[in-house]
This record gives sequence, structure tokens and C-alpha cells, in this order.
Amino acid sequence: MRLGVIDVGSNTVHLLVVDAHPGASPVPFHSQRSTVRLMRYLDAEGAIVEEGVKLIVDAIKVSVQTAREIGVHDLISTATSAIREAVNGEEVLNRIFRETGVELQVLSGEDEARITMLAVRRWLGWSAGEVLLFDIGGGSFEIAQGADEYPDVQVSLPLGAGRSTINFLAEDPPSREAVSRLRAHARSEFTRVREEFFLDRPRPKRVVGTSKTIRSLARLIGGPSDPETGDLAQLHYAGLREWEPSLRDMPSTVREYLPGITPERGYQIMAGAIVLRTAMKVFEVDTLNISPWALREGIVLRYIDALDGRGAEPIEAGQVATQI
Repeated sequence: MRLGVIDVGSNTVHLLVVDAHPGASPVPFHSQRSTVRLMRYLDAEGAIVEEGVKLIVDAIKVSVQTAREIGVHDLISTATSAIREAVNGEEVLNRIFRETGVELQVLSGEDEARITMLAVRRWLGWSAGEVLLFDIGGGSFEIAQGADEYPDVQVSLPLGAGRSTINFLAEDPPSREAVSRLRAHARSEFTRVREEFFLDRPRPKRVVGTSKTIRSLARLIGGPSDPETGDLAQLHYAGLREWEPSLRDMPSTVREYLPGITPERGYQIMAGAIVLRTAMKVFEVDTLNISPWALREGIVLRYIDALDGRGAEPIEAGQVATQI
């Protein structure tokens, strides 16, 4: 069957289309993104303003039309941090449904972490053992750990690359003082959650990073994947530390021309690098392995499991699909 996922994130509205059936790996068929950068369209109270809502609605309409044209049968539609945490989120969801016919399933941060862990586990296999997962979105930063398809512990923090940029690095390029404030805030948050949730966990056999921000940093700084051996791309703490001063001194209009950095990521990649490096330091991680599968692939896998009667856990995402 041809299955589509619309993911309304903080930076983009992303349509992923795969050909999938139970017992087989999903085969990518089509992918398209519309840039929205919703963190820039929040008012002082934390509501998404009219211009931002219109961007979401228009992007979903384009995604639905594309899905129809390429023969998508079931379309799963989800939203994450930006709409979840907007004070007018419910109003935005109702408007999206009225104008597009799409009913978005809003994922909690913990659900994001769990579904992403499922995708990572399926990609790596059981031999990967205990996995520690870092996932940076535009609005939130998810951390999860476990040895099974779903993590034993997961947390979500409002430390996404876009949100951290808006809250701490408003100047372009940012000042050293602003960078220090973001680093201190991130260190405090990561230290708190590590002590509260992760200290009694076994040392992970693999530490894995997902998301466009982490993949972009890996392309810029880390080592490439090897299609012959199956080795994943990597991102090293030492590389992040060496690149940070250069990224700090560049305006966003220059960063977007760096290898691996797309225009919609140039303005927030500095915050992403700071937050990620801080997490790696607090959790004593030298190297991240980069998983090509993340949230959207996890949603697809859950949906296929449900069709196959595998008894997926009762997370709402992936259990409601629109036939188009």
C-alpha cells in the first residue's frame, strides 16, 4: 500500500510517502517540505499569529494535493511541539480541519521520543543493545533510553533549535554572552533530567542522534555513512567544539551556504550545535551515530504493525488515517 505521513513541525510541514506492507521495510517513494519556521510567528503570549497559521494551512493543502496525485491511500497527519505548545493550538487545529479536511494528531514530547526510538531500534536491530537517543526538533529536545523497541525512560525539554534561537540568540550573529546564557540554561536542564531519570540506567552500547538539525551538523562536521558496510554517519563532540566559534561568528545568511546546512536551518543551526554539545557533555558522550530513520518512519512502522495485528501500544499517532 502507498502510505503518506504529514508532519507539521516547528520548521517545516513535511510529506513523506512510502510503499509499505507488513513484514517489509518501508520503501521511500516521495518526500517534500514546505518551510514554515513557526517559532518566528509566535506573539508575546505564545500564540501562532495569522500569518503563521496561513502558512500551515497552505502547506497542508499542497501536501494533500500531492498525496492525491501520486496515489496515496492512507494519510496520517501529526503535529509536534509548535502546535502542541501554542496557546491557541486547539483553535489552529480546528481551522486546519475546516480548511483542509485534515485532522492532525498532536503528539506529546514523550510520544515523539517513543515513536522515534521504535524507528531507531528497527533500523539498528536488536544487537544494538541499550540505546541512548537524542532528537532535536525546532521546538523541543527529546531524550530516550532503553534496550527494547520502546524506551524505558523518555523526556522532552523545550530546547529545540528554533525555540532556543528565538529565546536566547536573537542577535545575528549572537554575542558571546548570549551563547553562554544558552549553554548555562541547557546544562542546567540536562543535568536535572539526567540525575532524575537516567542515572540508574546501564551505560548505553550505542548513542544515536536523529533529526534534520543533527544530520546537518553531521554532514558539516562528522564522518559520512558507508553504504557498503552499513556504518552510520557519526558526529563527534570534539568536532562540535572546534566548529562552534566559527558558527558563532557567522551570520545566518552565511551559515546556510555551509555543506549540509539548508537555508531553513541556517538561522538556528548555531543554537542546535550549542544545545547538542551541551547534552553530549552532560551525558558523557564522545560520538553520536546518526540514524536515517526518525519520527516519520516510526509513525509508518506503527501503522503497519497495527494493520498486521501486532498490538501496537496505545499511542494515538498512527492509529487514525485519512483515506484520500
